Amino acid sequence: MISDPTPAMSCPRTPGLLRRGLLAATLMLVAACLTLAPNRAGAAEPLQIGYSDWPGWVAWEIGIQKGWFKEAGVEVEFKWFDYVASMDAYAAGQLDAVTMTNGDALVTGTARPSVAIIINDFSNGNDMLVATPDIKTPADLKGKAIGVELGFVGHLLALTAIQEAGLTEDDVQWVNTPTDKTAAMLSSGNVSAIAAWQPNSGEALKAVPGSTPVFTSADKPGIIYDVLAVSPESLEARRAEWQKVVGVWYRIVDYLKDEDNLDDALEILAARVNISAAEYEPFFQGTYILSLDEALAAWEQGDDLSSIYFSNAFVNKFNVKYEAYAEPLQSETYLDPSLTKAYAGSVKAKH
Repeated sequence: MISDPTPAMSCPRTPGLLRRGLLAATLMLVAACLTLAPNRAGAAEPLQIGYSDWPGWVAWEIGIQKGWFKEAGVEVEFKWFDYVASMDAYAAGQLDAVTMTNGDALVTGTARPSVAIIINDFSNGNDMLVATPDIKTPADLKGKAIGVELGFVGHLLALTAIQEAGLTEDDVQWVNTPTDKTAAMLSSGNVSAIAAWQPNSGEALKAVPGSTPVFTSADKPGIIYDVLAVSPESLEARRAEWQKVVGVWYRIVDYLKDEDNLDDALEILAARVNISAAEYEPFFQGTYILSLDEALAAWEQGDDLSSIYFSNAFVNKFNVKYEAYAEPLQSETYLDPSLTKAYAGSVKAKH
């Protein structure tokens, strides 16, 4: 059962959509309403990359601030956006690449395809199903209402939670709620749970004393991967430059994995989003940055969510069911592990 108090969307883009979601309606509007600019495959330097407020993407700021792209011999211009606006800009042909979730890359592909060349991270608890004090497990939500932005990643998380508890989607009432309104929805008493990502999930926990996260992305690692997605044209025309970008990313990863660098890294990340390092640390801890070896493992074909190929297929089915697009995509074509594998080979050769 679905309740929808939100207004219909209109071209070109509905205000208020937030950072990370499966753009079940937005990108269809982009495809319908934006006239794609000529592709940037032959464009002059620098590479244009859109990024936004998610720890695995804000981490690029370390390489920017420390001058590592210049050291690597690649000119890159990072452009800061709200998340949905970054995908709008990519879909309109204004960027060579953009940071997205793997599921959003599929939906964005209805306007402009992309190829993920880097797996930055997977959500490790920042995405939550937050419930009122009387709800102890997802199974307790039978017959109850859940506030969630339908078709977005919170919806996918909540569905996974109730299905793993032995319920079906018809066993709960779905109340379509903009993600930035989920905390208020939970405190209103009109729902027993909401699904959202940080900082909205944290705000919901604060808004209702005694509320708890009864399911999070940490319970289902790999359900939400975050990637750097490049246009196929740019990747083909400027592959050597993208290879250098991959190298810089793993320099950033190595820096982050050294605990001696944590304070400096948090200062850099927090400054990008204008909060204190202490405030930022919980968001960072809820994001699992993949090491090179962990990324190589995720790039392998597999039969569970530890493989990004399986994750893409999983989200592909969700997107079709909830009408992000009509027919299943060839989701494997949105993934290219070759640059990461080439970088790994170069590291091995040095040792």
